[in-house]
Order: sequence, then structure tokens, then C-alpha cells
Amino acid sequence: MKLCRFKTYDAQPRIGLIVDSDELFDLTPAGVTSLSTFLEESDFLRQLEKLAATALPRHPLAAVQVITPVERQEVWAAGVTYLRSKKARMDESDFSASAYDRVYDAERPELFFKSLPEKVVSPDEPVGIRKDARWNVPEPELALVIDSKGQIAGYTVGNDMSSRDIEGENSLYLPQAKVYDRSCSVGPFVTVGVTEAEVRNWTIKLVIERHGQICFEGETSPGQLKRTFDSLVSFLFRSQMFPNGVVLLTGTGIIPSDEFTLQPGDAVRIHISGVGTLANEVVEV
Repeated sequence: MKLCRFKTYDAQPRIGLIVDSDELFDLTPAGVTSLSTFLEESDFLRQLEKLAATALPRHPLAAVQVITPVERQEVWAAGVTYLRSKKARMDESDFSASAYDRVYDAERPELFFKSLPEKVVSPDEPVGIRKDARWNVPEPELALVIDSKGQIAGYTVGNDMSSRDIEGENSLYLPQAKVYDRSCSVGPFVTVGVTEAEVRNWTIKLVIERHGQICFEGETSPGQLKRTFDSLVSFLFRSQMFPNGVVLLTGTGIIPSDEFTLQPGDAVRIHISGVGTLANEVVEV
């Protein structure tokens, strides 16, 4: 099952249950007014089954605006979780190459803060590339939607926009390379009721178009992610608390070649087979 946040004519965020590829149930009249609060319920899957059998209002997906499922959660990210990411981070930085090599094999993962909830970009809204960077890329990632107790409630799509030249110059510049205006997009749907084993069989595909033509595409799978989901969540919650839950981007296994950089007007589409497609246009910020 898939859940989402959406807006209709009244412009108020509502909660939807995806019925099929063309339609959704509006759960708001049934009292579901916050997605993150609903996912805190221990029996939310059972509640969804009951709600799906009731006469709730329906909306064509094409007639609503799907917005990010992030409400009040912080967004964090994990790095160097795929072998491809390890190689790319080492290639971009002579200064920090050994650190990236060591963290890939270390027990403790690289975890960093990515975005406040109010700064997360919704589907079909523009993501940003820094004006003072020369080498910018999207990073397509599986995102874990985690409740306040540290339980994985669902899965969605994330785009961890990155300035590779800034990070490569000095690893201490990571926050500037990763955390800036419009640097994080999450959505469109949250898939619930699936296991990690099922998720690891999904595919992640990145397509970048420029002037209507594909200029880059790549594909990977969460099955290539070295660390278990529970391990990443366990380290994230050590000496930490997330009263509103948290969204964790799990790292990328798709990185364009060193000659590629995003340009304003590029269209970025990230498709995860078990979730859906997160699409954003690129602007300079």
C-alpha cells in the first residue's frame, strides 16, 4: 500500500491512500489529518485495511497536487553505503580519499543532517544547484520513513543534491556541499507494509533530461547497499531523539561521470520500482 500527502482546490494538505495508478482515497474525512502521526500508530496497517473498505471520497491522481510526505520530521542522510559512492567520493577528493575508504568498511556509518522539514522540496518543484559550485549532481536514494520510536514505517524516494567540487576540496565543507536552499527533495509516495528483503529487490533508476533529450541515465538496486536498514537506524538513534520521527536517505549507488554537471533547466527523474517517480526541474540558487 502507498500513502501520500496532497492538495486539492482548498489548498489544505490532505492524506491519501493510493488505490491504483490513477486514483486515491481521501483519508482526511476519516480523521487521518497527519501522515507522520498516523504512522506512529502501532496498528496503522490494520487501520488502512479497514479504511480501504469504506466509502471514502476518491480523487484522480491527475487532479491533485502531490506534496512531500515530510511534515515535521528532520531529514538525515547516510553516505558511502554503496561501493560506487565510495569510489566516487575517493575520486573527487585526494584530501579525504582515505577517510571515505575507511568509513565504507567501518562499523559506524557516515550520517549527517540534510534538511529541516520546511525546506524539503515537493515533487514537481525545483531543486537547486549552488551558484558558487562548478560540479553539481543529483543523488537518487531510497529513503526510510522512521517513527519516533526508531521503527521503519515506510519507504519513499529522496534526492540528496550535492556539490561535488565543494565537498572534494575539503571534507569539512560537507555541510556546504549538501545543505543549502532546495538541496533536498522527497516523495511522492510512502510505501508501507513491505519487508527489507522485498525492498532490496526493487530497482532505482535515475534519468536526467536536457532540452528534451536524455543526457544521463543509470540504474542500481537497494540490494547493493552494504549496510542493513536496521543498522543505519540504530546508529542514527544513538544519543539522539526524533519526537516527530525522521526521514533517512540511505546513500546513492548512481553517480554520473566526472565530466557531467547539472545545468539550470535540467529535468531529474528518480524512479524506485516499489514507490514511484520523484521528478524535479533544476534551478540555480
